[in-house]
Amino acid sequence: MKLLEGKVAIITGASRGIGKGVAEVFAKHGANIAFTYSSSVESALALEKELNALGIKAKGYQSNAADFNEAQTFVDAVLAEFGSVDILINNAGIIKRTPIVEMEVEDFTAVITVDLISPFIVSKNVAKGMIQRGGGKIINICSMMSELGRDSVSAYASAKGGLKMLTRSMATEWAKFNIQTNGIGPGYFATTQTAPIRVDGHPFNEFIISRTPAARWGEPEDLQGAAIFLSSKASDFVNGHILYVDGGILATIGKPSNE
Repeated sequence: MKLLEGKVAIITGASRGIGKGVAEVFAKHGANIAFTYSSSVESALALEKELNALGIKAKGYQSNAADFNEAQTFVDAVLAEFGSVDILINNAGIIKRTPIVEMEVEDFTAVITVDLISPFIVSKNVAKGMIQRGGGKIINICSMMSELGRDSVSAYASAKGGLKMLTRSMATEWAKFNIQTNGIGPGYFATTQTAPIRVDGHPFNEFIISRTPAARWGEPEDLQGAAIFLSSKASDFVNGHILYVDGGILATIGKPSNE
């Protein structure tokens, strides 16, 4: 069964990692996909080819999530090319690992801009069409840092905490238009963002493996089921919810012992 047959989905930041994993499963379920990428044209073209081979329409758009005008232009271009948008996945994001006292205001602002303000800009422009057509699905990729603080990621945690509350505010305003707005909160996943702290012997790598009840890092494929659920009719009465996919971290104060 193809749960998203004929739907049009926007996925920001989809040329790699979590966004790519979502794009792949959406295509397998019949959705046509418009996605953004920031730098690697080669990766974007490869993803286009991979997705189109599954019998759907896919197109990548180079767009800087920190540029508000580009965000607007991107949405307009997708509507012109695909006609409508049924699903929006706000996935694009950046992180800067710097202690608060050492972080420059410009760096803090850059993270807030990409991780929080850009989803606001894209969502409000996509939602206008969803309201006119009588419904849609919006999923914001939040984080465990929407709930927990950690040293050196103050800007990221601030943005993701804000994105959680923006998700709930969107749900509050748009539920009456049959728009379901929810979030997915990944735990610690094996992506290019986490590559520097996943190397063998790195203390944080060892900490995450020991701290997670599942005893491993998540893989992009681990988010696919949650993305399909929140994008399909199965979630038509789910609104303002953050679905954490974290291997059990938020459920416990530590990994259970074997005793």
